[in-house]
Amino acid sequence: MPDALTINGINCFYGDVQVLRDFSLDLRKGEVLCLLGRNGAGKTTALKAIMGLVPVRSGAILLGATDISRLPAHEVPKAGVAYVPQGRRLFSELTVAENIEIGLMARGKGAATRKDVLDLFPVLRDRLSQRSGTLSGGEQQMLAMARALCLEPDVLLLDEPTEGLMPSMIARIRETVTALRARGVSTILVEQRVDAVLPVADRVAFVENGRNRRTVDVAELKDDPAMVRHYVGVG
Repeated sequence: MPDALTINGINCFYGDVQVLRDFSLDLRKGEVLCLLGRNGAGKTTALKAIMGLVPVRSGAILLGATDISRLPAHEVPKAGVAYVPQGRRLFSELTVAENIEIGLMARGKGAATRKDVLDLFPVLRDRLSQRSGTLSGGEQQMLAMARALCLEPDVLLLDEPTEGLMPSMIARIRETVTALRARGVSTILVEQRVDAVLPVADRVAFVENGRNRRTVDVAELKDDPAMVRHYVGVG
């Protein structure tokens, strides 16, 4: 299967502190790849590097033949990469409809895309006039994903989308990620909850000290749970 995104040996810093060290990763087309690792391992920084929010000092991030690490951050979504950060970062004073409209404008999409996104999250149809800051945590996560999907991305980056959600909402997020995979969207998912990962991921990459130490199929991980204890510290 060809790669949707390839990260070749990138090095990233916060000031003088190096966070990613020769970090490499390949995301296949139409797969869900989960990044697992302890806090501070570099998982979120990897997503921010893809989006151009953290400078790449050396190495490359290839989306097709384009090195998007050389693009300004505002051009990365236009290239086909969408990002749902941890904490959602909605415009809380704007309505659901206005947040979605911002997503549509970012890549010049229209009514057909809006309908398609709302079909994925039908609960939002009943909340269009509601301020996003008054939604439940699960509904806010759905809106954050809906806004990102207005870009009609080829690659979707999700940073801890199930954090703080009740089990029914976690199941809904998993269903959405699975539906997107069926549409050919390639997803990188950062999670701390192993139980939230196994039902939806195709492969898992273990991040440790700013490096991708090992990438395995989920079936291999299920057969050897000691990997999770080694790299993440939980059973």
